[in-house]
Amino acid sequence: MKNSLVNIGFGNVVSAGRVVAVVNPGSSPIKKLRDEAREQGKLIDATEGKKTRSIIVTDSDHIILSAIQVETIAQRVSGRMTAELKGNEETDETKKR
Repeated sequence: MKNSLVNIGFGNVVSAGRVVAVVNPGSSPIKKLRDEAREQGKLIDATEGKKTRSIIVTDSDHIILSAIQVETIAQRVSGRMTAELKGNEETDETKKR
């Protein structure tokens, strides 16, 4: 997968290929995950002081806080990945010709 970037709010972007999960911030296990990431220096706050509406978990175990809704980020990540897959299919079709 190419280095497709997804806007997570306030001009901040994350690589779509590195996203493992996008979750709601309210549950106790997620709060614990956020606190552990803070202690380990792996917490990235991209909220610009706004309310945290989603938490992005990456394959490098970084935790990213975002002020954008979970559904919105999930759609953006999914859209990027779908577009890349379609692009790869078109490239494969072109090679066959």
